Amino acid sequence: MIDIEQLIETRETVLRDLLSRRTEAGHWVGRLSASALSTATAVSALALIDRHATDGPRYRGLIDRAIDWLVGQVNDDGGWGDTDRSRSNLATTMLVLAAIYLAGADDVCRDLLRRADDYARREGGVAGLRRRYGRDKTFAVPILTNCALAGLVPWTDVASLPFELACLPHGLLRFLRLPVVSYALPALVAIGQARYFHARPRNPLARFTRRLAVGPSLKKLRAMQPAGGGYLEAVPLTSFVVMSLAATGRSAHPVAADGVRFLCNSVREDGSWPIDTNLAAWNTTLAVNAMPVELLAKLENRESLRAWIVNCQHRAVHPFTRAAAGGWGWTDAPGAVPDADDTAGALLALARLESISNPRVAWPRLRGHVPMPLPSRDRKGAVERLSSRNRSLTVAARFAHVVADGVRWLLELQNADGGWPTFCRGWGALPFDRSGADLTAHALRALHAWRDVSPRKIDAAVERGLAYLARTQRDDGSWTPLWFGNEHEPNEENPIYGTARVLLAYRDLGRIETEAACRGLGRLGSRQNADGGWGGDLGRVSSVEETAVATEALLAGGADPAMQAAAEQGLAWLARAAAENRHQEPSPIGFYFARLWYYESMYPLVFAASALTRAVERFAEKDT
Repeated sequence: MIDIEQLIETRETVLRDLLSRRTEAGHWVGRLSASALSTATAVSALALIDRHATDGPRYRGLIDRAIDWLVGQVNDDGGWGDTDRSRSNLATTMLVLAAIYLAGADDVCRDLLRRADDYARREGGVAGLRRRYGRDKTFAVPILTNCALAGLVPWTDVASLPFELACLPHGLLRFLRLPVVSYALPALVAIGQARYFHARPRNPLARFTRRLAVGPSLKKLRAMQPAGGGYLEAVPLTSFVVMSLAATGRSAHPVAADGVRFLCNSVREDGSWPIDTNLAAWNTTLAVNAMPVELLAKLENRESLRAWIVNCQHRAVHPFTRAAAGGWGWTDAPGAVPDADDTAGALLALARLESISNPRVAWPRLRGHVPMPLPSRDRKGAVERLSSRNRSLTVAARFAHVVADGVRWLLELQNADGGWPTFCRGWGALPFDRSGADLTAHALRALHAWRDVSPRKIDAAVERGLAYLARTQRDDGSWTPLWFGNEHEPNEENPIYGTARVLLAYRDLGRIETEAACRGLGRLGSRQNADGGWGGDLGRVSSVEETAVATEALLAGGADPAMQAAAEQGLAWLARAAAENRHQEPSPIGFYFARLWYYESMYPLVFAASALTRAVERFAEKDT
């Protein structure tokens, strides 16, 4: 039997550490792991900018520090992993090789390069890279372009990308079965042009069409670039764009200049780069959703926290994906793009905060509703001149519109198959554009939390989403997520995380006793390690993140003795981890686009807090 006092004490430890990560403004930012892959691409971009600059090199200091950092990250097998806790992989190793050559550091890294070459050959080289990514050219072509710019592979090894298609209206692109995912259009343009300039197509029609498309596609590239200069706030994507422009004689182009500014602003003190600026919005909503309501009610700056989440909502059509207004992205930085997971997280967080203050609001009609712009400070103090009563009504009305817009955005994103994709409805040619079980489950939870906004539409969407989850459940009872993985699993998938996140949707919707949910619970319980935790294939070291999400899901298993026993073992594992201060040790379970690994310092805290909060609530209910 679980020790209730120990459970409460563990929860207080985790919540205390979680609250200590809040910024003075009241939200959470977190910290992404440094990435050898990101650092290598940034080095290549800056080295090529220096090489083609007319006024001499500017970034030698940044490049040298980054090379020193990369040298210190090599694994025993001669390769590099995406993080300092990741095993080596071919993609990152090839990019580091290219960076060292482009930086002119090959003389001082001769032994390192020999060992890395040996590792790359063992993994299959160019052929191995193509096998890894299959028909998805989102990452394989940029890697080979980077290697071609370093002279490591011939340009004939680099597939030609149809960058001229970027000139077409965005609404048509999803029908063209592009070889890159929807959010990689900047790479399609810049890398496609680099390949075109270095190896012109033999077909005269293709050569003529692409020559005409260079200028218009560059304008499209510029229009997609955010104010901060970083596409998606992503270092690799921005670096690929910058290096491609520099290598075609356009290092002074505004896109390249702003991309370089983003890279210089993103570098860390040790000379490394993370994969993205931060996951502030995602981490904040995870933290809010993990905390007990009674603690949220006592938080200082609670209203500021809610306002911060509200202000992260995108209030206009997004220039990158053409997504409608109303969604949330993963950060408050300008390169964020609204997506299903972050919108669902924000709506759930707002529902949790709303349950405390419970304002009486009238929901606007969803049909034909135009998103209400946020009040501007430049409106000559109009808001300030309102009476106290009218001001509070304005806040309530504004909050109602924010939620209604978010709900509408999520409803309109649902795919024809009933599931939810990440960014764009209808793009399904490549893996990271398709519907995902984890995204669908999250969206269902958010819509259920705000069912009163539009009961008929939400009920219909929920039924279609549940049908999608039933169809995508594997024969063994598990589900696989789209954006989280495990390096030790077959195909680097993470059925523990995916199954747990789907089961939370069944829990919230009152469907935990259905046949599909029971199969999922049984599969999750069977994957428990001997130490009581979860992580990787059976028998491997358990992680806080996977143990926490699995435990929370199993807590919903009702009176099933096997599920209760497994959940209690998971709670005991979390208690031991907290006692040994291992609850703040993140594991590389995060997927970025095209299997780029990361870990985030907030993940073990928020997932553990969520599981422990649910456990205390459940055992308190049993006592009463």
